[in-house]
Amino acid sequence: MELNRRRVFALGAGAALAAGTGTAGADAGRTAPEPNLPGFKHNYAQVNGVRLHYVTGGRGEPLLLLPGWPQTWWLYNKIMPALATKFRVIAVDMRGQGGSDKPAGGFDKKTMATDIHELVKKLGYDQVNVVGHDLGSMVAFAFAANFPAATKKVAFMDVLHPDESFYQIPLLPPPGGFSLWWFAFNQVMGLPEQLLAGRFRHLVDWLFANTAFTPSAIDERSRRIYAQNYNSPEAIRASNGWYQAFHQDIADGKTYAKLTPPVLGLASISSYDQFLGALPNVANQFEVVRVDGSGHWLAEEQPDTVAREITRFFS
Repeated sequence: MELNRRRVFALGAGAALAAGTGTAGADAGRTAPEPNLPGFKHNYAQVNGVRLHYVTGGRGEPLLLLPGWPQTWWLYNKIMPALATKFRVIAVDMRGQGGSDKPAGGFDKKTMATDIHELVKKLGYDQVNVVGHDLGSMVAFAFAANFPAATKKVAFMDVLHPDESFYQIPLLPPPGGFSLWWFAFNQVMGLPEQLLAGRFRHLVDWLFANTAFTPSAIDERSRRIYAQNYNSPEAIRASNGWYQAFHQDIADGKTYAKLTPPVLGLASISSYDQFLGALPNVANQFEVVRVDGSGHWLAEEQPDTVAREITRFFS
């Protein structure tokens, strides 16, 4: 077994969270055409009963990028050109996300990882590198746990797989504390669609204002893309399904052995200690990199650092 390595990068001074920008509700009722990124191509594949949208570019070993909530493959747009100089980049909209199908179920992370594994096989690969952020990190974990032979290396950005610690998220945090209220909100049946359809830009702007180190790093175009992709009742209902499956995810996680592929944890200041505490229990080989100067949205707030660390780890 390789020695575990813990690495800290001091990349910038701390600062208070700033207010976000943008006009909430400006995207109400609009459709969501796929944004284009020079040098990359849009593709679709039917796998495991769903049609997945994915974006490809570059040459080299396959590197899958799995996005989180409330975003799409576009969250990686700042780092994909750099990664494409070394890898065959495959950025996927997962089940329920972006340009992919939004079925009635199958939102547990094991099923979503099976979608990705079927896509990998359809693309002709036996083994791939995988990067996930937020929800995508949970699916990347499930991919490595269920398909270790197909996983060369895996990176988790700011989030790990659901476990029993999710039951300890406080309903009422202490004064000055912060509640992950959207974990509960997204598990309510029916109501989120009624409140957010056509108004999702309000939520997008609130999240970036309150969970980014530098909210302006997520620009107007990106905010508009995300809001448009989640503005419909169908998209909101599907994204809620990812959260409603957490109980099943926690149960599945209890059956997983320690991850055998090498693991990179890319953590913000707020998640760094959690990664250091949790990864020894779930991975045989790991390292943790703290990305200072970033809140939750690592690939958009500190793209140069994230691209450099991903390239180093997977090369």
